Amino acid sequence: MRDTQEIRFAVLMFSNFPLMAFSSVIEPLRAANTLSGRRCYSWVTVAAGEKVTASNGIRIEPDFAVRNAPEVDRIVVCSGGDAEHLVADDEMAWIRKNLRSGAQLGAVADAAFFLARKGLLDGHACTLHWTSQPAFKEAFPHLDMRSDLYVVDRRRFTSVGGVGSLDMMLDMIGRDYGAELADAVAGWYMHSPLRPNADRQKLTLRIRSGIVDDLVLSAVAMMEDAIEDVLRIEDLAARLNVSSDKLERAFKAALGVSPNSYYRSLRLGHAADMLTHSNLKVNEVAVACGFANAANFSRAFKEQFGYVPHSIRRRISRAGEAPRAVAGLK
Repeated sequence: MRDTQEIRFAVLMFSNFPLMAFSSVIEPLRAANTLSGRRCYSWVTVAAGEKVTASNGIRIEPDFAVRNAPEVDRIVVCSGGDAEHLVADDEMAWIRKNLRSGAQLGAVADAAFFLARKGLLDGHACTLHWTSQPAFKEAFPHLDMRSDLYVVDRRRFTSVGGVGSLDMMLDMIGRDYGAELADAVAGWYMHSPLRPNADRQKLTLRIRSGIVDDLVLSAVAMMEDAIEDVLRIEDLAARLNVSSDKLERAFKAALGVSPNSYYRSLRLGHAADMLTHSNLKVNEVAVACGFANAANFSRAFKEQFGYVPHSIRRRISRAGEAPRAVAGLK
């Protein structure tokens, strides 16, 4: 627990940043100050331009341009889905200056991509938004990417975004000023108590899949871990100590589809995200998602999304959005 000296935060914003993740960083700091009756935290916003537009169209005027931003204790990078393509030399120079002074560095949503490309997550565990995780694993196989809602690892902290950022901030408030204040902030926002790691992992999977059946949830977790080396459904059932028929019935009851159909859509969803968030060739994505060859992959992809993998980046460029697979459904 820290003494009464305030902890200085800066949120570095990039265009199309997610406003919910941004608010989930700032609001707990404000609540901590109010509920404790003292200035536990201060914060500033930083960006390259005079105004930054969030992904929902709201424009925010930052407190500082990055070239004259102050030194702080913690920097949180907040960016949109194009984080892996950001070119931000001035921002990186400011970040490195703060790191040399002992600052901690974090990211919400997809901003972990930006930090990873600069080598700033090397040697640290991390997480990011689940839609970007397949491409992140391929791009940075040496990094310890986890499926938690958030990860705090020494002087780095990352979250999947959204309310995952709120959980991360509650954890940090607890580390800084004690569990009592963290619980009070959680109560201020009518938020559930902090969850242990195992529950956060299960919740993340529930959020991704919408599944409430524990057998199906366990099967999907195994599928998630076997995207490239695809498991036979018989082997999957055996690992779960149930019959293939029981697993089939559970999937039909929970999702209205067979385990094979769900597994196929899950792999295609990963493929769509990898095509969106990486520069991998189509045949490389096919292999990474468990398809025998590019031709089979292309046919399955077109059946799922209505167009071939080669066209996905052109579609994104025109429409400004990536396809999203509804697991098990077309």
